[in-house]
Amino acid sequence: MTAFRRLLVLGGARSGKSRHAEAQCEALPGTLSYIATAQAFDAEMTDRIAHHRARRSPRWQTVEAPVDLPAAIRAASGSGAILVDCLTLWLSNLLLAEEDIADWTHALAAAVDQCAGPIVFVANEVGLSIVPENALARRFRDEAGLLNQHIAAACDTVLFVAAGLPLLLKQEGRP
Repeated sequence: MTAFRRLLVLGGARSGKSRHAEAQCEALPGTLSYIATAQAFDAEMTDRIAHHRARRSPRWQTVEAPVDLPAAIRAASGSGAILVDCLTLWLSNLLLAEEDIADWTHALAAAVDQCAGPIVFVANEVGLSIVPENALARRFRDEAGLLNQHIAAACDTVLFVAAGLPLLLKQEGRP
């Protein structure tokens, strides 16, 4: 893949999207900031977080930002590449905290716009399956789709990963 400034890596659960995003950052020089949005509410999530941490090299500096993602991006800006993993968990945190999603999305877009270095976002594509049976799940699916569209518009490159294979959806300046 050619150089990017802002990259969104979409995919389903266990599609290889995080690993691919990490590899894109590892190919860049300098310090790497990993902004983690996950919160461990159970043993399974604790194991997932530990697995993600274990596979990262010592170049990574981890910052936990379950809600105030824009502030974490601003703080890491200019110190090398930033990886945000993942927007979908961040959205879950906002919903659980009954935060204003639109306000946070605008704040995130502003932080991305001001980011001095390369930034990579990881997000789940959740709109490819059946319509959920309950209102909260439908709201989550809809909000995730809108958030992904908003961030995709702000990124110069967008990839969709399935079975560990990246498919280029957008690359500005591409013939």
